[in-house]
Amino acid sequence: MKKSKIAILGTYAMQFLERSIRNSAKIKGLTLDIYTADYNTTDFELLDSNSGLYEFKPDFIVWHESTLALRDQFYACEGLERGHFADKYVARVRDHLHTLRREIPQCMILFPDHSARFEDNVFGNYGNRLPISWQFQVSKINYLLHDLTSSIDNMILIHGRPEGWVDKVTDYTLVVNADLHYTLPYIEWLSGSIVKIIESQQGRFIKCVILDLDNTLWGGIIGDDGIEGIQIGSLGIGKAFTRLQKWLKELSKRGIILAVCSKNEEDIAKNAFLHHAEMILELDDISIFIANWESKSDNISKIQQILNIGFDSMVFLDDNPAEREIVRMHLPQVIVPELPEDPALYLPFLIEQNLFETATYAHTDGERTRKYKEESDRQQLAQTVTNMDEFLLTLQMKAKVSRFEEHDIERISQLTLRSNQFNLRTIRYSVAEVKEIMQDPAIETFSIELNDKFGNYGLISLVIVKLLDDETAFVDTWVMSCRVLKRTVEPLLMNEIVDRLRERGIKRIRGEYVPTEKNKLVKNLLPQMGFSSIGDDQYLLEIDSYHFLPTKISIL
Repeated sequence: MKKSKIAILGTYAMQFLERSIRNSAKIKGLTLDIYTADYNTTDFELLDSNSGLYEFKPDFIVWHESTLALRDQFYACEGLERGHFADKYVARVRDHLHTLRREIPQCMILFPDHSARFEDNVFGNYGNRLPISWQFQVSKINYLLHDLTSSIDNMILIHGRPEGWVDKVTDYTLVVNADLHYTLPYIEWLSGSIVKIIESQQGRFIKCVILDLDNTLWGGIIGDDGIEGIQIGSLGIGKAFTRLQKWLKELSKRGIILAVCSKNEEDIAKNAFLHHAEMILELDDISIFIANWESKSDNISKIQQILNIGFDSMVFLDDNPAEREIVRMHLPQVIVPELPEDPALYLPFLIEQNLFETATYAHTDGERTRKYKEESDRQQLAQTVTNMDEFLLTLQMKAKVSRFEEHDIERISQLTLRSNQFNLRTIRYSVAEVKEIMQDPAIETFSIELNDKFGNYGLISLVIVKLLDDETAFVDTWVMSCRVLKRTVEPLLMNEIVDRLRERGIKRIRGEYVPTEKNKLVKNLLPQMGFSSIGDDQYLLEIDSYHFLPTKISIL
């Protein structure tokens, strides 16, 4: 995985945040190159095009403005000027963001908000309705920052007050003696949040939650207690399981895959989903349902094979400490949270872990459960046919190949961020960068949507080709969802690439394979598409010598 370049800007002593980010990254196996600006030089760094910040060209900027320092600035204002403090502050932030967007467009800005508000209670609760109070202005700042973030593609706002936080955010002794405006535990929490965002931008994030059932999704043991005896609903401890299920359903709507792995009789286990009146989750919310008496680690491996995702993108929830330990032992990459003994604490504990950081969200994400159910149907079909050609023809696949379109921008960015196995060069593109690519006349873009008789796969592959000169092009990016491996998508797309480049007068296409720990799958992609090796994972295709490749997919 590539080394990320991180710049840190702030209005307090930042050395502890830098060290903490390094430590958090090391724990996660990330390598960082960090530039920390001098104390309280944020405006200088952002305004001077020759500053160390712009020379460094970071991938990420951690821009942390102390809320305590901001409060001091507010106190320095007089009279009615205080009523406009929030507007002026956010206008300054917006101006700097536009400058950053112009100077280093590929950079992602991580900006902790001011939700840890450093209350002063000068007006008591009356201050919440008084525009000249600090309480009013800091609340308005947070609202305006959230509104700003929704329109700035390369900015992520970090909620500055941790879920379930008990300890103090600041220690005034450290403020006075070291100009350290935040406690070390708070800085440790913040650095962990920052590193999780960086991980997600590099394609490392949770895609699936695997659920035990008895005493995890409901109280009691359904095989012993029966459907009437399990605890779920509006009474007693059942309320805790109901809230957990509501949260899991929200994750499913967001695009997180839900799977079941339970030691149970399948028909008995499914009975709760089908017939218990107070169940929140339904069978349609579960992509893969495995209930048997085999080891859970073996069943999780089966789920992983069906989904074709990494073990490190899976979370396993089980109330039984012994089962958790067995899974950790056999599948160490799977994330296995140490759930509290009290089911009432399951949900707050999981929320506090912030396991589901993401780099993007596309409107199609919520369809992921349906798509994996359809894939299960395809796998069942594959078991009834005698050879691959027969299977592919039976699928009746059709595809639409087009240039990148506005409504697909989030999904396109998401594919570059999420795809690790079928990813030729593992280049990640933010939403803002995708927009720039679409506007560049020297870049040809290809996206492909696929459907078959079982349903619509959606946008499953993309290629970005950069024109180096009038006769030569370069395959900058080729990614594809592993759900459509061996469907002959690659030759279809290669034929389309050659066709369009030939129309532009291109005579040769250069390609490159950049190996990573996870993309060995595409090591031979370019040779299979007709490219010749020219050494050191570099390839060349002469268009005049290209022979169109066979495919089982028809073009819409």
